[in-house]
Amino acid sequence: MYEAVHAHPDGQSTVARFAKTAADYGYEGVVVRNHDDARATYDPERIREEYGIDVVEGVEIRADDPQQASGSVGNYRTSETIVGIHGGTTALNRFAVEQAKVDVLAHPMTGNGDVNHVLTKAAVENGVRLEFDLSGVLRESGGRRVRILQSLRKLREIVDHYDAPYVVSAEPTSHLELRAPRELRALGERIGLSGAFVDDGLAEWGRLAERNRRVDSESFIEPGVQRGRYEEEP
Repeated sequence: MYEAVHAHPDGQSTVARFAKTAADYGYEGVVVRNHDDARATYDPERIREEYGIDVVEGVEIRADDPQQASGSVGNYRTSETIVGIHGGTTALNRFAVEQAKVDVLAHPMTGNGDVNHVLTKAAVENGVRLEFDLSGVLRESGGRRVRILQSLRKLREIVDHYDAPYVVSAEPTSHLELRAPRELRALGERIGLSGAFVDDGLAEWGRLAERNRRVDSESFIEPGVQRGRYEEEP
């Protein structure tokens, strides 16, 4: 299983500190999902060797509108293993699920965001994972926490109905916010997601990274010639 983290300067902890803690907790890998305006500086190979855990290079694109997001997707798709869109508005949620070059629509239910049947069907068609963001359940209280729980249950119903792809994350910004898979599994059971559902959503990050790395390696037809990630063979 994998967790997707916001490392320094997007969070408080370095990628190496996240990797060490995640390895101690039994994760197989971490996805570095820093926002595109707060990128981390790190050596994934060195960290992999030191802590025995996979480190996946990713980005979460934060944009004001779909036009800006589109330009950023084009810029990052060839360099990052996992590309996500910071959702939470109707326009950006719709943009993300309609793009085959986007891997994850992050926290789509936050802010003014919502996911309906039309968006979910588009996510299925384009292979865009919808994220179940557990950070609010872990770190909020009162009425705000109740609303977050309601939105997660709604998302679960629609994802189940369409068998839509999804990922799960607690969105830690510090190694102190990391939760072991068994803790997130227990949380899932308490809030109506089920432990197996949470496990599968954590594992999906790793499957996604493996698929994209394979696609990237196969896109190199021969030295000096590269087929685009989404370019069809003749």
